[in-house]
Amino acid sequence: MHQLVGGTAMEMQQVRYFVALARTLNFTRAAEQCNVSQPALTRAIQQLEHELGGPLFHRERGNTHLSELGRMMLPYLQTVEESCRAARDRARAVKKLERATLTIGTMCTIGPQLISDLLIRFQAQHPHVEVQVVDAGAPNMVEKLEKGDLEVAVVGVPGELPDTLHQLPIFEERFVIVLPPNHRLVAHNPVCAKELDKEPYVSRSNCEVFEPVRAELHGRGIVMRQVFSSPRDDWVQGMIRAGLGLGFFPEFSVSDPELVVRPLIEPSFTRTIYLATVRGRPHSPAVGAFVQEARRYPWPHSRLSAAAPADAINVGEKIVAVG
Repeated sequence: MHQLVGGTAMEMQQVRYFVALARTLNFTRAAEQCNVSQPALTRAIQQLEHELGGPLFHRERGNTHLSELGRMMLPYLQTVEESCRAARDRARAVKKLERATLTIGTMCTIGPQLISDLLIRFQAQHPHVEVQVVDAGAPNMVEKLEKGDLEVAVVGVPGELPDTLHQLPIFEERFVIVLPPNHRLVAHNPVCAKELDKEPYVSRSNCEVFEPVRAELHGRGIVMRQVFSSPRDDWVQGMIRAGLGLGFFPEFSVSDPELVVRPLIEPSFTRTIYLATVRGRPHSPAVGAFVQEARRYPWPHSRLSAAAPADAINVGEKIVAVG
């Protein structure tokens, strides 16, 4: 490793030997501290003196001491040596997951409880890793992954993820109809899609799948009336609870216990959620540890009594008419 000082390239070992000799003022002890032979240390100091243009030490019998140039260089070379040592220590700590930062992306439409439970488990195993979570929409998430702004993301998008991403499927979830307790469709379990025609609809504006779902429903003659839209799921759920209309949610994103959840059939819709990293990119030990924890995590199965029908449409793929 080379360091430039005053336009001169010097080896880091020369810097280390100089700092040790300036501290001990004894060639033998400095060589012992640096774990090298005394002749090797002497040659390195001589080479450094040649590169810096003058003696760094005055060698008198029993009295080695810094020259004027040596005194001038000491604070600079001490800083270089300390910075290099700190960099080595940090690199070792990161490798051992003692001091590391992990930046994770998660789509804003994925249930926050799922992600928070996973992060709690991860940090219990790796308490010295600082986790930063970025919440964004699907296209922005993919872009941040490819740019390197994110190291790993929990993502599920309509249409195939790009080939640049390695995709580990972690769970599937159904899309459900969310109703206020006094809604007429509460009596229907499950709810047939044709029952949604002309119903007031409260829209999740960040829902990346609803446009292809809307097109599929329109193709079947089913049109809902949008009466409210918000990017915030808590506001949308609040409006549904107040009776403004029904909602269309991923099953594990429904957090309000007062709302009634019903499976949707004829057709039904599902999505696959993936853990995504950039294919072929070297990843930090923290990423590897997080992927392993995600593999072990007990991802949920449907809480709904009826299993997803065989003709369910997966909105991560091309929408096609089924049944």
